Amino acid sequence: MAVVMVITLFACEGNYTNVQRLNLQDGAPVAEGTKVNLFYTDSGKVVTNLITPRLLDYSNFDFSYQEFPEGVEVHFFDTGGESIIKSDYAIRFTETGLVDLRKDVVLTTADGNVLTAQQLYWDQTHKWVFTDQPYRITFSDGSYNDGARFDANEDFTVFLSRTNDGVQIIDESSKNNPSNGE
Repeated sequence: MAVVMVITLFACEGNYTNVQRLNLQDGAPVAEGTKVNLFYTDSGKVVTNLITPRLLDYSNFDFSYQEFPEGVEVHFFDTGGESIIKSDYAIRFTETGLVDLRKDVVLTTADGNVLTAQQLYWDQTHKWVFTDQPYRITFSDGSYNDGARFDANEDFTVFLSRTNDGVQIIDESSKNNPSNGE
């Protein structure tokens, strides 16, 4: 009798999982959130704040992902200050750690530089950002760089642009100023 009950218990567990899958409509997310405001912490310190009007969780798919169909705003906090990225649409692939930001992407760094593009990829695993679309970086001093494609690390200390042009502002007063020791 005990053996039959154990077999029945395990059989029910397997059937329960199958029943859960059947209850989901084809292509439907496993969860949906509205007015989401998530805080990520590290050692009790807030490092990221994600804000979105709508989040769809497709972790029930073999290649799971999270979709932000009405846009996303993410605030990053570190010792250098706060950086913010916004886009009108985003999707994050769980297994690869790749985030695809689309439609009016704006990244504002802690030091006041602003990157705008129609699409930007962020590889969270390798800490790398890139695009194959046109972009513009406007620096805090007013200079800018327009380009067609780029690759960069997360803090933009390594920046590789394929084709670009722009305007750089050079402060001539510091070059000819006798008080600076030159």
